Amino acid sequence: MAHLRGYEGIIIGIDPSLRGTGIAILESRGNRINFIFSKRLSLAPRFSFYGCLGKIFKEVDETIAKYCPDYAAMEETIFVQNYKIAQTLGSVRGTIIAALMGRGVEICEYPPLRIKQAVTGVGRASKEQVMGTIKNLLNIDWEISTDESDAIAIACCHAWTFTS
Repeated sequence: MAHLRGYEGIIIGIDPSLRGTGIAILESRGNRINFIFSKRLSLAPRFSFYGCLGKIFKEVDETIAKYCPDYAAMEETIFVQNYKIAQTLGSVRGTIIAALMGRGVEICEYPPLRIKQAVTGVGRASKEQVMGTIKNLLNIDWEISTDESDAIAIACCHAWTFTS
């Protein structure tokens, strides 16, 4: 349990990816954040593109149904030079947004630099720095993937910087 400030409620943080979506649930109350759940949705190459989208939708929908988050926090779309990657990421994001909106969960998006700044104090922090800070602040003493760490960081950013 970390001593922090900001938003009050349950947050689902999502780091979208076709083969490794990170999902995290945090509860923020006053100056405290409780880590509740995280996972990396690993989808093997044997799943088709559309099969992955279906599994992502189902996982996000089931997580929302189980934890009833008040808000969803996602990383803003990043610039990619490859149009195929941009289309794939757009499809994944659209699938996640459809699941969230279908359950009435409001969405906030944050730029990557703001997420890193909120978590580590450094906008250009490495994934390892973000993970180390997250694990330290939330007393996570087990292995988590970088996708989970990113999802947790996104949710933390919302908890610490959200203003209504």
